[in-house]
Amino acid sequence: YNSKFATEDIRIRGIKMKDDVIVKFENVSKEYKAQDGTSTILKNVNFEIQKNSVTIIFGPSGSGKSTILNMILGLLEPTSGKIMVNNQDLYQFNQNERAKFRAQYFGSVHQTNSWVNSLNVVENIAMPLYLTGMEFNEANEKAKESLKRVGLEEYAEYSPLVLSVGQQQRVSMARATVSIPMLLLGDEPTGSLDSENGDKLMQFIVSFSSHNDSTIILVTHNSDYLPMSSHRIFIHDGVVAEEKGAFQADMNSSAVRVEEMIKVANAVKEAKLKKKNKKK
Repeated sequence: YNSKFATEDIRIRGIKMKDDVIVKFENVSKEYKAQDGTSTILKNVNFEIQKNSVTIIFGPSGSGKSTILNMILGLLEPTSGKIMVNNQDLYQFNQNERAKFRAQYFGSVHQTNSWVNSLNVVENIAMPLYLTGMEFNEANEKAKESLKRVGLEEYAEYSPLVLSVGQQQRVSMARATVSIPMLLLGDEPTGSLDSENGDKLMQFIVSFSSHNDSTIILVTHNSDYLPMSSHRIFIHDGVVAEEKGAFQADMNSSAVRVEEMIKVANAVKEAKLKKKNKKK
C-alpha cells in the first residue's frame, strides 16, 4: 500500500500512532445547526480500530453510525476533534487530497448501488481502477478476477441492471474489493438482502479480510452479525462504548447490551470529570 502520495503525507503531516492501529478518533464531536438550535450527533467520541480487524459499528437507526463511517471515508468533517487514518490526520487534507487518499486505500459498499448504466458488470467493477489511471485491459482482467471471487463470473458481460438484488450486491462487493483495499467499509451492506444472501455476503467479507489482511469496518443494526466481529463499537445518542475479542453469545438482547455499555461509558466520563475538577 505504499505510494509516493502516502509516503510524502506521512512525512509532512503524519502523527505516529501505534503500529497496529489504523483508525483513531480523538475527542470527535459532530454538530449540525438547526432552526431550533444545535443538534449534536456525536459527543467526544474516542476509539481505535486495529489493523486486520473486523469492526462492527452497531446501534439503532439515527444513532450516528453512518456519520462515523462517512468521517472515516473523509466525506464529513467533524465539528471538533481529530480523525487519524493510516497515520494521517485526515482533515488536514483538502477535499481533492482526501479523494485521492480514499481511492488509494479504501473500498466501500452500501445498502443501495449506483451503476454506470452504459457499462457492463466487468466495466462497472473496474471503474475504481480506471480512475487511478490503470490501463483498460489490465483493469478489466482484475475486475474479472474480483467477479470470480464473488462467484458471478458468468455475468461479466451483462448489464448490472438485469441482475437480482442479491447479485447486484455481490457485484458491488466485487467492485469495492477489486483493488484489494487496505480498508473495506460497509454501510448496511446487507440491509436490502434476505437473510440467506445477507449471511453469504457477510461470510465473504470476513473471508476477504482474513485472506488479504484488510481491515473491515461495517455499520449495521442487525445483531445477528455481531459474532462475526473481533471488535464492536456500540453507539446510542451520540455516545459510544466498545467491546473487543470474542462476542458473548449468552448476552441479553442487543438493546439491553447497548444500554449497559452506554451506562459504563457515561460512568467513566463522570469519573474523569470529577477527577479533573478535583485537580482544579
